[in-house]
Amino acid sequence: MANMSATKVPMPEQKPEVRARNFEEVTLGYSKAMAMEEASRCLNCKTKPCVSGCPVGVRIPEFIACVAAGDFDKAYDIITSTNGLPAVCGRVCPQENQCEGKCVRGIKGEPVGIGRLERFVADYKMEQGNTNVEVPPSNGHKVAVVGAGPSGLTCAGDLARLGYQVTIFEAFHVAGGVLMYGIPEFRLPKAIVQKEIKTLKALGVNIMTDMVIGKVLSVDELLAEGYEAIFIGSGAGLPRFMGIEGEALVGVCSANEYLTRINLMKGYLEEYDTPVMKSKRVAVVGGGNVAMDAARSAMRMGAEHVYIVYRRSEEEMPARKEEVHHAKEEGVEFLNLNNPVKIIGDENGRVCAMECIRMELGEPDESGRRSPIPVEGSNYNLEVDTVIMSIGTSPNPLIRTTTSGLEANKRGCLIVDEAMCTTKEGVYAGGDAVTGAATVILAMGAGKTAARSIDQYIQNK
Repeated sequence: MANMSATKVPMPEQKPEVRARNFEEVTLGYSKAMAMEEASRCLNCKTKPCVSGCPVGVRIPEFIACVAAGDFDKAYDIITSTNGLPAVCGRVCPQENQCEGKCVRGIKGEPVGIGRLERFVADYKMEQGNTNVEVPPSNGHKVAVVGAGPSGLTCAGDLARLGYQVTIFEAFHVAGGVLMYGIPEFRLPKAIVQKEIKTLKALGVNIMTDMVIGKVLSVDELLAEGYEAIFIGSGAGLPRFMGIEGEALVGVCSANEYLTRINLMKGYLEEYDTPVMKSKRVAVVGGGNVAMDAARSAMRMGAEHVYIVYRRSEEEMPARKEEVHHAKEEGVEFLNLNNPVKIIGDENGRVCAMECIRMELGEPDESGRRSPIPVEGSNYNLEVDTVIMSIGTSPNPLIRTTTSGLEANKRGCLIVDEAMCTTKEGVYAGGDAVTGAATVILAMGAGKTAARSIDQYIQNK
């Protein structure tokens, strides 16, 4: 019998007053009993609407049925037949807008906790230590992948399963891309990411780090070295700023830099050589998931006050509701309908305040959200010593400016067709390098599409 409870089995998590000062994972995961109870809420619909909401096509009702029956190994096999990063996706995917957003149980209550169950299965399998993979026979073809983020890892894994000899070229000293430098430890433990990557390496994927394509080697040089196709999944790591007065002051940085220093360079640990500056009053400008990550990280770095300064209302915030909820619980203060107009420095060139103006909402803009309009005469100064800009990122221009025939749009994103093929023959692209900053799972979906296209391209040459 199905469990007809209208609510999900609650997820155990650290208490807010405890977790706000440590970098350990906030949510603690389901036990076997919890997972089986939640899985029994699935109605196993014939139409499987949840699957249509998954960018990588996980066979959701099938794996959940296995969880309900206690067959966690089979559930893992079903998930990984289409998703090579289940422990990651179970933690950071916006399920509420994708698979869970289409769940029938969500009509009269909460949807089935698909993400929580996916995480449980992946974590269970890792704890068992038996995630052995079978290496397929080589088909004799070589493919290069630029970038070891979610899009590149997915493309590489799918091609490796088809017998391709795949080499990933990663600019950083460690693989993982945004999973390593962008998402904090308390949301996505780095050991989890590396275990997922270890599974890909077991498939035969070769990962070369400290390889900045466009600098160390060019795309054309990779093609000349015998790679029959190239996938570019280099992400969108170039931060945007507002262009307001005072952005060059000491104490102003991008969320990209702030999170990289903490996540990848371990700046929150005193024994490391690249510590992050201690702040007392921090303003994070923006309302997306990255802004929440930066604000919650600032709390953990010891700040007394952390403000989210966002020009629209909370209803328009692009961040996941869960992240907003957790940030509020941890003491982050939300200054919605406010926008910075100037950053003020002291006599030493350091941030001491930020001038803001209050906003009101007008008519919807192109994105469908109501446009923020400044309220004249409402300017005020917010006392802060650090300002973190989290208003978006764009792709680094290095690859497109060093590769002839590779076209980009006005935002610097590579132009591709439905098959993820760029304007240069044999070169494919996906993820944030094409869309600009988006979600992990959408990047993975693009990597899967590109892998299929690359296989067809090479086999039909």
